Amino acid sequence: MAPQLLLRDVPPRTVFTLEQGGVHPLLARLFAARGVRSVDELDDGLQHLLPPSQMKGCLAAAVLLADAVAAGERICVVADYDCDGATACAVALLGLAMLGAQPGQVHYVVPDRAVHGYGLTPTIVDLAVAQCQPQVLLTVDNGIASLDGVAHARQLGLRMLVTDHHLPAVVAGEVVLPDADVIVNPNQPGCDFPSKSMAGVGVMFYVLLALRAEQRQRGLYDAASQPRLDALLDLVALGTVADVVKLDDNNRRLVAQGLRRIRQGRMQPGVAALFNAAARKPAQASAFDFGFALGPRINAAGRLSDMTLGISCLTTSDHSRAAELAQQLDAINRERRDVEAGMREQAEVLLDNLMPEGEAPPAVVLFDPDFHEGVVGIVAGRMKDRLHRPTFVFAIGADGWLKGSGRSIAGFHLRDALDLVTKRHPGLLKKFGGHAMAAGATLAEEDIDTFDAALQQVAREWLDAAALTRTVATDGPLPLEYFNADTVARLDGVVWGQGFPAPVFCDDVEVVQQRLVGEKHLKLRVRHGGQLRDAIWFNHVDQLPSRTRLAYRLSVDEFQGQQRLQMVVEGAA
Repeated sequence: MAPQLLLRDVPPRTVFTLEQGGVHPLLARLFAARGVRSVDELDDGLQHLLPPSQMKGCLAAAVLLADAVAAGERICVVADYDCDGATACAVALLGLAMLGAQPGQVHYVVPDRAVHGYGLTPTIVDLAVAQCQPQVLLTVDNGIASLDGVAHARQLGLRMLVTDHHLPAVVAGEVVLPDADVIVNPNQPGCDFPSKSMAGVGVMFYVLLALRAEQRQRGLYDAASQPRLDALLDLVALGTVADVVKLDDNNRRLVAQGLRRIRQGRMQPGVAALFNAAARKPAQASAFDFGFALGPRINAAGRLSDMTLGISCLTTSDHSRAAELAQQLDAINRERRDVEAGMREQAEVLLDNLMPEGEAPPAVVLFDPDFHEGVVGIVAGRMKDRLHRPTFVFAIGADGWLKGSGRSIAGFHLRDALDLVTKRHPGLLKKFGGHAMAAGATLAEEDIDTFDAALQQVAREWLDAAALTRTVATDGPLPLEYFNADTVARLDGVVWGQGFPAPVFCDDVEVVQQRLVGEKHLKLRVRHGGQLRDAIWFNHVDQLPSRTRLAYRLSVDEFQGQQRLQMVVEGAA
């Protein structure tokens, strides 16, 4: 079914205000449609970052770490196995070294997705103790729901610092926090930090900013001689975009600063090596590169192999070693693509059986004994995009439980839906967590049908026909004078992403030619504004009528040294 093409609202007074402030007319229209109200919001200078003192626990964390570093105590960072967790771990390791930690003082462990599962479990605490006998455990991108793991660490006499951005655990309808010495999380109760969408790597970066300020107060250095933590912003930007968090003002500043450093050639050797492995140019780096080139290569290690590969790549100072690790990550990512392709084919067969009449249920739950646990989240996202339905995909974990990953649509808070399922079916879910658009769950194989029925029931209650209709938000027609490579360069200079989406224009065209390329992409030649244009619709094979309305992004296609403007189709109606 064709999507509805919706036009974003553009407040004219705001457009005028932005133009008067010197913003290009096209960008003024695009920014106003995305909620920007003043030129000040577009200033990405570091001086405009929200202060660490506003984040609950940040100053206390700085004192704890400053004491530990000064006393030479061993610190163990407990990471997560996705790109946000890997970059957060790298920022912690590199940042603590910059702020006085001695060689051998800071270690890390990262759970194996298949063996340990997510978060700070008692098993991971024991692993950390066995490997490095730490006095302080520091979680990054996890820990806020690790009640048992934190309790176990405290019983062993370890001090616990939890840095995270996920939602806390809910037990019997009540929010419960782990018994840590310090918790830094913008989403914990009582935290007034305005940017609730910060990624785990951003939270860790803020802790380092607070630690540096604490050390400055202690007289270790002054403002002129203090370590330059902005050297870590390439990693902060990568993890923030890869975790698909909302790019509010504060997150956009962090990403913009990281991109600026990369474009200037100032980045970690591992980041440079990943750009090379992905055949991308750092001088033209964009948030798109983080989300679709570098991020997947880091994530692949956690999905199919060992995330220590990713963390080692991001932290090494040896360019040759970084290149070697980046090539390994690239090879793992190619393997991940093959596994994903096979799973998607299996998922399509399951969907055909689920939808004999072609109509999707209000929520979709898929399971096959041959599914790979490391790729369930990706496949869930692909199926969600195809069907526009909340989707869970399950695989058998190493411990015999079904491990599922879900992706959702607007209007269906997935973590809250799982919470309601557990209330209606106590004991059904052995474990669950996540947020509005993505979540995970663990259950017994014999309970998959019960879960399927329970999730569908919640979806029927929460989602109406409008919510189940796919829509594509557009920015309307692109004025013909802006249909050029200069416009593409201007747009590429802006940080777009989750919550601040890249422009999608909408125009009526005449389809002159259409053919399949690569067996799965529709290549088009269209007449638009009296001119013939190239267009392509990736992963779409159905032919279009001779006259249609295209929703598209504008891009420059480079082939054999030649640049051509093309429309990248997002939808048609």
